Amino acid sequence: MSNKVKAIDAVVNIWTKETLSRRPGWGNDFFVGKMKAQDGLMRGLSLEQMLDRMQEANIEQAFLIAAKVGRPGLPGCYHMPPEIVAEAVAKHPKRFSGLLGIDPFMGMDGVRQLEDAVKHKGFIGAHFYPHWFELAPDHAKCYPFYAKCCELGVPIQIQVGQSMIYAKEAPLKSTGQPIRLDAVACDFPELKLIGIHIGIPWTDEMIAMAWKHENIYIGADAHSPKYWPDSFTRYLNSYGQDKVIFGTDFPVLDFKRTMQEIDALGLKPEVMQKFLRGNARRIYNLE
Repeated sequence: MSNKVKAIDAVVNIWTKETLSRRPGWGNDFFVGKMKAQDGLMRGLSLEQMLDRMQEANIEQAFLIAAKVGRPGLPGCYHMPPEIVAEAVAKHPKRFSGLLGIDPFMGMDGVRQLEDAVKHKGFIGAHFYPHWFELAPDHAKCYPFYAKCCELGVPIQIQVGQSMIYAKEAPLKSTGQPIRLDAVACDFPELKLIGIHIGIPWTDEMIAMAWKHENIYIGADAHSPKYWPDSFTRYLNSYGQDKVIFGTDFPVLDFKRTMQEIDALGLKPEVMQKFLRGNARRIYNLE
């Protein structure tokens, strides 16, 4: 790889054997069969092995998600305990930071958990999967979490675009059309919103939201860079260079392969610096 920027991967799933034991059975078929992840990864890897893979790809830091996937008791649901991510962050504070998943149905208990995670457990932001709750991002149940993010001064990542998962245990409706961020940004103009997964198949709509709102950004993860829509690559390499952050959604995308594909895009050097590192540091107040 010719790129020399030490990257920050803003969307990473913690993948130790302990965390995999808490995931539902549909995961292997989805990650290997549909997303073409490496079959060997389904057995898990230690934090040290993950760090080795990051080092090989020139990724200095990763944001680990303590994901909340669906409401407890529903098929396919799991909630990753924040303590697991907090332990990883405490063990490798210069390499890992935490993002707390939100469950809008937890109400104020969830809001208090978010506050505790940011204030006491090393978390630097929030994360939300709208599809798993069949709630669009502008649903009223989400608003207390947005208000708390504003109060704490932390960003929130929200999966936008279509739901990529269809399994018998969890057939998910797509509730993340990017236009649904519009009302949220109007109601919370200081809230830093990151629409992850690029917004496919509504990528141009996601670009429009980032253009309209000062604090809406785009996470370029989960979709292989060599298949990105041309409009998105042009946006990143021009007037959107301050609006996009790098991510893999590992193990959906492999660290090294993703960096090789980004290197092949021929981005301007100043764009590469912002995209792989600078924008994430600014948005997440890591300066």
